[in-house]
Amino acid sequence: MPPFMSERDDERNRFSARALRYARVGTNVGGNVARLGASRLMGVKGNDAQNAAALAAALGGLKGPAMKVVQLLANIPDVLPPEYSAEFAKLQASAPPMGYPFVKRRMVSELGSDWRQRFAEFSRDSAASASLGQVHKARDHEGRALAAKLQYPDMASAVEADLRQLGMLLQVQRRISPEIDAREAVVELGERLREELDYKREASHIRLYAEILKDHDQIRVPGVHEQLSTKRLLVMDWLEGRPLSGYEGADQETRNFLSECLFRAWWYPFAHYAVIHGDPHMGNYTVFEEAGAVRGINLLDYGCIRIFPPSFIQGVIDLYEGLKTDDRERIVHAYRTWGFKSLDNELVDILNIWARFIYGPMLEDRVRVLANDVGAAEYGRREAFRVKQELKRKGPVTIPREFVFMDRAAVGLGGVFLRMKCELNFYRLFNETIEGFDLAAVADRQRGALERAQVPTPDFLRPM
Repeated sequence: MPPFMSERDDERNRFSARALRYARVGTNVGGNVARLGASRLMGVKGNDAQNAAALAAALGGLKGPAMKVVQLLANIPDVLPPEYSAEFAKLQASAPPMGYPFVKRRMVSELGSDWRQRFAEFSRDSAASASLGQVHKARDHEGRALAAKLQYPDMASAVEADLRQLGMLLQVQRRISPEIDAREAVVELGERLREELDYKREASHIRLYAEILKDHDQIRVPGVHEQLSTKRLLVMDWLEGRPLSGYEGADQETRNFLSECLFRAWWYPFAHYAVIHGDPHMGNYTVFEEAGAVRGINLLDYGCIRIFPPSFIQGVIDLYEGLKTDDRERIVHAYRTWGFKSLDNELVDILNIWARFIYGPMLEDRVRVLANDVGAAEYGRREAFRVKQELKRKGPVTIPREFVFMDRAAVGLGGVFLRMKCELNFYRLFNETIEGFDLAAVADRQRGALERAQVPTPDFLRPM
């Protein structure tokens, strides 16, 4: 730092640079979209791989909420050309960290000028960073280790800007590839992204998962420190653990055990409470050990949570049972429950291509790997391509908003299982999870858990 520049000036410049990066995303995205659209619409074969790499590089340099947008798009079957999806799938949601002078000012804005006195320790450097904020390790006056998740400034404006750019991408997509209409998906994405900005909502999701998983000793959920938390600052217990990725080379028994924990951590809340974690990936889990032995997993992030009407879970089970017994009527009923419109036999057959891929591992009563000779980055690509080709013949289909995070999470969880190289009986795990399913019981459990966790009331539970 030059001798004439203060820390405050330095941080102001860094903030200005970040703001300029957000402003530039419009030019970066718009220019690449324009090139893509012009070449496709005019029948000129453009260099999709080159354009996709340029756009991914622009977004990778930004490393803001746009990352969540493109990573979601990469998981919706062929909404974007394959070259774009391949590049976007490589992006990691991590942002350049705020320096400590900037952190201090952000903490003052959240907890007041005496904020430092409320912690016994507070690390100057961030322990982790993500698309919307960064985490600092701290300690309270009772000696408990804490994780303080602090949101970057002006994220609401950044999210809205990124959603507008997403609209540009999808306008071109609808012209060059009208067989997939993702407008409903974008509405869903916008609502979930805006929810992620509210750390008080995320705190309620943590309380909800603690309630749901309280009897599962192999799955740990952090406690929330309400008196230190605000809408843009979330203070939780620090859960000691090693990154899940560090166990990819562990023995088969350990990898299988951890994968079973992941399966239950995702499917149990979904099947018993109609609550879905929409962003299962390696970075959202760590592994805890006791006496040198692996004991289970820590769940770290609760920003991307979707609470469904229990009837949606009935649709998930109906589709599974319909595929297992080849019950066409039950399959069609499930798709209608999920929100698909204008169903005929041809469209049902096309949707079944994707459904049999998602449900495939759970339809065979045997120990198996998730998929043969497929890497995590390629998981689902072949099936998505087949679906798109069939839809080109058939005509357009609107992707229901309820389907978006179910699909994204299923592909994301499958990618984790592939990286862990687990060998499991997915059929038995799934059937144990849904055994005794009762729609009324799920509705009662859900309502009670939401009230105890003080989760904002979902729209479907509000009086009309």
